[in-house]
Amino acid sequence: MSWPTSDSASSVLALIFLAVFAGVVLPAVWSSRPSRRRAAAAVLAQLLSALRRRR
Repeated sequence: MSWPTSDSASSVLALIFLAVFAGVVLPAVWSSRPSRRRAAAAVLAQLLSALRRRR
């Protein structure tokens, strides 16, 4: 078994970012349902606050 290369690690990070963007950011911006926008915005706020605490 070989260790993951930096290319594969970059690919995984890009895939995670894309999944979060498509699943949280886009519904927060473009959903026509107010409840979905509020829920997505709340999740986005939680994610951003978790990132800020790490620094």
